[in-house]
Amino acid sequence: MVNKVADEPQLLSKKAGCNTHGQDSSYFLGWEEYEKNPFHPTTNPTGIIQMGLAENQLSFDLVEEWLEKNPDALGLRRGPASVFRELALFQDYHGLPAFKNALARFMSEQRDHKVAFDPSNIVLTAGATSANEALMFCLADQGDAFLIPTPYYPGFDRDLKWRTGAEIVPVHCTSANGFRVTRAALDDAYRRAQKRRLRVKGVLITNPSNPLGTAVPRADLEMIVDFVAAKGVHLVSDEIYSGTAFSEPGFVSVLEVLAARAPLAADYALDDRVHVVYSLSKDLGLPGFRVGAIYSSNPDVVSAATKMSSFGLVSSQTQYLLAALLGDKDFTRRYLAENKRRIKERHDQLVDGLKDIGIACLESNAGLFCWVNMSHLMHARSFEGEMTLWKKVVFDIGLNISPGSSCHCSEPGWFRVCFANMSAKTLDVAMQRLGEFVQSSSKAAPAALRRAAGPARSMSCPLAMNMKWALRLTPGCADRKAER
Repeated sequence: MVNKVADEPQLLSKKAGCNTHGQDSSYFLGWEEYEKNPFHPTTNPTGIIQMGLAENQLSFDLVEEWLEKNPDALGLRRGPASVFRELALFQDYHGLPAFKNALARFMSEQRDHKVAFDPSNIVLTAGATSANEALMFCLADQGDAFLIPTPYYPGFDRDLKWRTGAEIVPVHCTSANGFRVTRAALDDAYRRAQKRRLRVKGVLITNPSNPLGTAVPRADLEMIVDFVAAKGVHLVSDEIYSGTAFSEPGFVSVLEVLAARAPLAADYALDDRVHVVYSLSKDLGLPGFRVGAIYSSNPDVVSAATKMSSFGLVSSQTQYLLAALLGDKDFTRRYLAENKRRIKERHDQLVDGLKDIGIACLESNAGLFCWVNMSHLMHARSFEGEMTLWKKVVFDIGLNISPGSSCHCSEPGWFRVCFANMSAKTLDVAMQRLGEFVQSSSKAAPAALRRAAGPARSMSCPLAMNMKWALRLTPGCADRKAER
């Protein structure tokens, strides 16, 4: 091993050597442990079951059935003629018109045609990760801030901050009202940003929420729109789970709220400051295809984001295939209905299984996961206690779940548990393992101690960056794949 000389020139950039990517979060470290020992029902039945990946594998058969009936799309043919040469040559980074038209119609169909999408306002990106980062580059300079309600998707610390230099100011939400965002919480976050001398450029929400699995109520959307109008800032609505809302009151897009207040929106120039992110990773279960999109009525944002998209294009072959798939109205109608039915069925299986062993979930109506309260299983009502429980769940029980602290939750004891990336039988195995752990824990813990623990307290959130010693499980920081 060659010793480095103190004054030796730095070979890599500061960005390449910095430690702000977020790879030492328990969210990513759980994946690392899973990949060392993945569960398989026959070849590795004692391995770790992956419940930390929000992936939709419930409706693959519907897509595969369509592909079998439409071989030209996958075979890159248009009738008797091959389109290979046409697709293999240089592509315009604005995207194939046929695909953008089909995507715009599909997005409108998901919203019950209450919102119309102009294909010229769509910017294609390599997944929602690229879409969110491109929007940060468009809307914020280094050191500017976005307000994000907690708990939020752990990958945002990487996607929004790492290369852009933007800051995230958490909007603290609590279990007292089901983690719904309030005007008081938004105002508090705005004041905290000002104290840090950060210029707030906008609010970013996920709707439906990741990790809560709840569609944002219309009243909350109205309140958030009022807030951004009053502050003169942007609103980014990440709606990649829009097609997963399986029960009432259902999903309402922020664009539907804007359309209902069109004259007022024009007065405040809201149309130019509200932007939507979408992807086919969740609704169609195609994260490997890397298809994301930005939708904005701001021509300057569309222009800038389109230029940035040249660093992460969607391949012409992928666009051609999906243009045919999404253009089949009979298929999309049947798929959307059946996919929601299957998500609800698997969601109910998880909720009922947890209920049977004495574990409660936040009531939810969307997403590919549940927000699970396991605080009563912690030895101490603290974030250190949460990490201790999480390590037991990963190493002793063999389930990779995501602790609330990785999602910047302000209350210890909550976990995101995914259910759509496995078979029903595998989910049964997971519930059996967890049930045995709960039973053994209840026998071991003195009843008086359990009574004394009381309800979980809302805390001022000593988050993961203040407890990295508790999060680091193994050395190394190999790149983890993106959930989005």
